Amino acid sequence: MWNTFLEVSKNNPFASPVHTARCENQQEMKPLVPGRTIAAAAVPEGDSCEFGSAKYFALCGLGGILSCGITHTGIVPLDLVKCRIQVDPAKYKSVVNGFKVTLAEDGVRGLGKGWAPTFFGYSAQGLCKFGLYEVFKVFYSGIIGEENSYLYRTWLYLAASASAEFFADIGLSPMEAAKVKIQTTPGFVGTLREALPLMYKNEGMSAFYKGLVPLWMRQIPYTMMKFACFERTVELLYA
Repeated sequence: MWNTFLEVSKNNPFASPVHTARCENQQEMKPLVPGRTIAAAAVPEGDSCEFGSAKYFALCGLGGILSCGITHTGIVPLDLVKCRIQVDPAKYKSVVNGFKVTLAEDGVRGLGKGWAPTFFGYSAQGLCKFGLYEVFKVFYSGIIGEENSYLYRTWLYLAASASAEFFADIGLSPMEAAKVKIQTTPGFVGTLREALPLMYKNEGMSAFYKGLVPLWMRQIPYTMMKFACFERTVELLYA
């Protein structure tokens, strides 16, 4: 109590205007690890990957290869049954029945028919889809300017994704044609290295691209919605 009274008296407005500050000694920080001084990890200057750089586009393409090639290959058995139901619904009456018939006729290995064109085709598609999407975003943004790119960003996403998918399907189409042939044509060869030369011999280059327009009609609207919804959802989550 006496100490408090003494401190108040020293700080009263009638005391001397000059007051000597008294600072307490700083407490010594205890090391986290005895005997060692730990400093914060050094942070490299700049981003690890600059937006819009060649490395950035390459990494986006690599992400597309992994996200499309691996995932589509992983569901080849289901895709095979789906295609066979579409081609011959009388024989393959349902998904469960389709698996039973395929296992009875071709065994377990038969469920993997078409894995190679699926992997290579969708890897190429993923490379172009995710890589070129970022390329076209930067390209179109440079044309319309920074302000318009923000104001009309949904249209920017739609235009960039449509452009990317246009080229992505050109890479996918030959492999998709070979996959469908392998999976749905009775008596056809069972491997990609056999299918491509045989298809070219029988039908020429048209064998690989006659399904391109339907592929565009399916994939372009789907990709436009996918990327636009993704971008706006990310904005909503981080708002």
